[in-house]
Amino acid sequence: MTKSEKTRQYIIEKSAAIFNRKGYSGTSMTDIMEATGLSKGGIYGNFKREGLDKNGVKDEIAIAAFEHAVQQVYDAIRERTAVIEHTLDKLKAVIYFYRERVLNPPVEGGCPIQNSSVEADDMLPELREKVQAAITEWERRIVRLLEKGIEKGEVKPNVDKSEFATLFIGTLEGGILLSRVQHSVKPFEVMARQLVFMVENLRP
Repeated sequence: MTKSEKTRQYIIEKSAAIFNRKGYSGTSMTDIMEATGLSKGGIYGNFKREGLDKNGVKDEIAIAAFEHAVQQVYDAIRERTAVIEHTLDKLKAVIYFYRERVLNPPVEGGCPIQNSSVEADDMLPELREKVQAAITEWERRIVRLLEKGIEKGEVKPNVDKSEFATLFIGTLEGGILLSRVQHSVKPFEVMARQLVFMVENLRP
C-alpha cells in the first residue's frame, strides 16, 4: 500500500464513525479535518479526481466510510460465528451478538445500514445503492448459509430461504431501532426471542 493509499484509508476509517453518528448532512469537512488532523487540502488531495468538485469529495468519502463501517460489522460477526459448526447455532450467534452490542455497537453510532438508509434515499442516490447492495449481500449470505444447512441435514429442505432472510434482517433491524430509541435492550430482547423461535423452526 502506497503512502497515498494509506492516507486515504486513514481518512475513511476516521470518517466512518462520524458519518454513522451524525449522518451525511450533519457531517462537515471540518468534522473530517478534526478527526484526521489533516488540512482540507490534504483531504481533497487524496480523493479529488477529474470532474469531482468539493461536494463530490464529501460524497466519495461518505460512500467509502459507509462501506468501511459495514465491513467492520461483518468482520465482528464473522469472528463470532467462524468457530461454530451447526447452521442454526450460527444464526443464533448472530442474534446474541446483536443483543450484546445493540447499545454498544461495533461502529459508533449504531447500525450503518439503518443509519444511512433513509437519508441516502433522499440525498445521495449512490449511497442508497450501496445500502441496497449491503442488504442484498446480507440476504445472500443468509440464503447461502441455509443452503449449506440443508445439504448437511441441519435445516428442513422446504424452507423459503429468501423469505427467512428478509424476516431475519427486518426483525433484527426493527429491534435495533426500538432499543436505540428507548435506550434499552428490552425491545431487542423481545425481537430476539422471536428470532430464536424462527431459527428453531428451521430444524428438520
